[in-house]
Amino acid sequence: AKAENMPKDNIATAIKRAAGKDMADISEVNYEAKGPHGVMLFIETATDNTNRTITNVRTPINKAGGEMLNSGSLEFLFDRKTVIQFEKKEGHDLEEIELELIDHGLEELEENEGMVFLYGDFTNFGSLSQGCEELGIELSRAGLQRISNNPQEFSESQLDEIESLIDKLEDDEDVQAVYTNIA
Repeated sequence: AKAENMPKDNIATAIKRAAGKDMADISEVNYEAKGPHGVMLFIETATDNTNRTITNVRTPINKAGGEMLNSGSLEFLFDRKTVIQFEKKEGHDLEEIELELIDHGLEELEENEGMVFLYGDFTNFGSLSQGCEELGIELSRAGLQRISNNPQEFSESQLDEIESLIDKLEDDEDVQAVYTNIA
């Protein structure tokens, strides 16, 4: 931070905030919004100051011509899923892996450019992870995501504008994830 000429006070404040806060002071808050060109945004945050966070989320959305929505407005547009990713290696029989993991809650298996993606209901996260471990699969990434159940197509210029907004939202330290209905 010093190399970037950040003021000492800002550095000290950031360190105090990170070190001095109990996890009990952190709240998980979700925000829902309609962005430019009708893109739907589901924004997950973890914050110690909800007033600061809502302002930091609302401002770029409003500037981009979007609007905040009531909590729960978009819940039906996104399915909460377990998403597990691993690299396909020689000896991995995807059909066999799929059959083994169905009992652990696997709903869908996709392969894309040497990576394998496993999808299941969010309640099966532990079971699916354990199933992968039992099969000796080395995971690249595992987590919970919100996946649009009604993805929409956007033009290149629209996508550029939407991506710019998403980047601004993700730059906020309180924002944990931004999910959209982009196809």
